[in-house]
Amino acid sequence: MENVEKAITGISDWIWGFPLLLLLVGGGLYLLVYSRLLPFKHFWHALQVIRGKYETISNIGQISAFKALTTALSSTLGMGNISGVAIAITMGGPGALFWMWMSALIGMGTKYYTCSLAVMYRGSDDSGESQGGPMYVIVNGLGEKWKPLAIFFSIAGIFGSLPIFTANQLTQVIVEIIPPSVMGPPSGLTLAVVAIVISILVGLVIFGGIKRIANLASRLVPFMVTLYFFSVSYILVLYHSRIIPVLMDVFEDAMSGDAVLGGSLGAIIIMGVRRAAFSNEAGIGTAPLAHGASKNTEPIKEGLVAMLGPFIDTIVVCTLTAIAILATGSWQHSDQSGVSITLDAFVKAMPGIGAPLLFFIVTIFALTSLFTYSYYGSKCVVFLFGSKYRNIYNYVYILGIFLGSVSSLAGVVGIIDISFALMSIPTMVSTIILAPRINAATASYFKKIELQKQST
Repeated sequence: MENVEKAITGISDWIWGFPLLLLLVGGGLYLLVYSRLLPFKHFWHALQVIRGKYETISNIGQISAFKALTTALSSTLGMGNISGVAIAITMGGPGALFWMWMSALIGMGTKYYTCSLAVMYRGSDDSGESQGGPMYVIVNGLGEKWKPLAIFFSIAGIFGSLPIFTANQLTQVIVEIIPPSVMGPPSGLTLAVVAIVISILVGLVIFGGIKRIANLASRLVPFMVTLYFFSVSYILVLYHSRIIPVLMDVFEDAMSGDAVLGGSLGAIIIMGVRRAAFSNEAGIGTAPLAHGASKNTEPIKEGLVAMLGPFIDTIVVCTLTAIAILATGSWQHSDQSGVSITLDAFVKAMPGIGAPLLFFIVTIFALTSLFTYSYYGSKCVVFLFGSKYRNIYNYVYILGIFLGSVSSLAGVVGIIDISFALMSIPTMVSTIILAPRINAATASYFKKIELQKQST
């Protein structure tokens, strides 16, 4: 198993080299400039769309634009924000946070294009239900000759949507927090029991489809983001004297990479981008799968809603986690990894209540992520094999929860990193090719908005 883990880690490190960095960051930067910095110019308009000011009623799709955003966020606002950030900092030093910021700002432009395209080029599955996502964008936007690229995305998406990382970290925090007197000493049997309980809870939801998942996400995600925001803000208040020095460390290390990776600036940039990709998924292609189910008939409005995702996810939530970890010094504990580092920060700042509070937050975040990723994977399966295989995938998905719970962290992170890297290739290639059509639709959309303002 150690040899397998080393092989997976080696492939992951190789695939996340300069070419993929160029595709994700370079391609995202191109889209941001090509849009004339639209995410920043129309940020307020996007917030108004979320509030329902420009909402239209449609029979296409299954969920509202707000529920599409919260569904997409339920997959990103999870272990990537609590555990993924900790992994980035321990492996890449404080400077990794800076490159996560840069990746997220660029990712806002990427999300705008990918999710606008998901609505513009929606298709239907074999049961006649409206579907969206990179595979439908490729087939309907680029033509049937590009279908091998859509198949490539779907295969990678099946593996990238597996619950192994989230299940692994959720199980870890449960075993660490619940006293041995309740669960017994940590062992393979304990992990197996926890995995079975999680699998049952997830199964009760995912067999209900996207509507049940979206309804839960729209209720839980805003509440959990607010609770996590105030919890981490309390830690920052306690350690307020460390905030400025920590931020200075972030900027200094971002330019040097001296903290962990032997002074390799390229390595620290790649680490930041990898963890940002796992956290906000900009350019990977998962968010368009959720936004493609929106009832919104206006592609540009959906893109405006989607572009808020990286800002909320990385600029706000990941930053709070990172500063708390850095300010408390938890990241320097070499004997800990992933969620244990964030847990240590909570325990230091809030003895007695910190552990159960993070346990509650992590559990909800992780479960909503598990709900949503099952939907992503099932959409890939439906595209490849047909809707009758959707439930079969859900059973495989539940098995993945069990396997992830009893596997090593390095192995599961490597598998997800490889899958996300492969998913990003068809997503970014098709988005860059089709970007001019989104620019034309953008100009038309804002012209109509301006005419509406003049008429009123």
